[in-house]
Amino acid sequence: MRRRDFIVVLAGSAAAWPFVVRAQQTRPAKLGVLLVEKREPFSRVFWEGLREFGYIDGQNMQIEYRSAEGKLDRLPALAAELVDLKVDIIVASETPAVQAAKRATTEIPIVMAPSGDPVGTGLISSLSRPGGNVTGLSAATAELAGKSLELIREILPGARRVAALADPANAFTKSFLTQIHASAKATGLEIQDVMLGATQDLETIFAEMASGGVDALIVQPTLPRPPIVALARKHRLATVSGNRAFADAGGLMSYAGSLADRYRNAAPYVDKILKGAKPADLPVQQPTKFELVINLKTAKALGIAVPHAMLTRADEVLE
Repeated sequence: MRRRDFIVVLAGSAAAWPFVVRAQQTRPAKLGVLLVEKREPFSRVFWEGLREFGYIDGQNMQIEYRSAEGKLDRLPALAAELVDLKVDIIVASETPAVQAAKRATTEIPIVMAPSGDPVGTGLISSLSRPGGNVTGLSAATAELAGKSLELIREILPGARRVAALADPANAFTKSFLTQIHASAKATGLEIQDVMLGATQDLETIFAEMASGGVDALIVQPTLPRPPIVALARKHRLATVSGNRAFADAGGLMSYAGSLADRYRNAAPYVDKILKGAKPADLPVQQPTKFELVINLKTAKALGIAVPHAMLTRADEVLE
């Protein structure tokens, strides 16, 4: 083979090399991470997954974190920042963050870590072939609403009315409420939808729920945790959410996919995409392991005696 022909073939082959190989020769892969809440525990668990594929912070991987700190209206601007930084992939955790990322770019691959009901909210076409530039993990949070009602019935056998706290601006809300109402028929519980807008007086809303006979609350995972936890304790209302961080923050219970499913398992998607896979062809993964976390300190503060069977069944009891 002539030298000139060899160079042409070599150049054509290099163009087809996986991204990560080329990136190692020029620069580290650059990820953008878009979060609804704070970096931890996402950062720690996600990095555990990345290290399994040989990625080292500052060597062959650089991550730009952007967090809305619970203020969802900040997400569009933060997503635009990551696009302007020309990141190779955006990893977005929770439905509002994934939506903001998708609105910001149709070209940069987006990994959900995770998102609730991504098909129902229009983020992907199907779980098996998502299409477009979005793939990753489904939180299956809507489907867990029925389990949340069962837990409320178990821990509060006398409960009659449950409020579903939801965000009217979140596309996931429709799936969230639909599943709760469908599951309520089997438990015999009355459901009261409570929409928490950004300008509403939470103190008044909680006082009205307490005086109106609400016994417990199912809290949409992306709602701000600290004020809800504080007001629920003040008005002696039991709470459950599909986010482990809710129980950590002082909520009574959480039932959700494990942190490994929610955060660490986003790493294989990042690795595959960096090596040339297209998001459109990577099936979306649903959680396989679920964790029940009970905050016993909160239960005692509310005067709730948690059944022994629940305590022994719980994956973790916070005391």
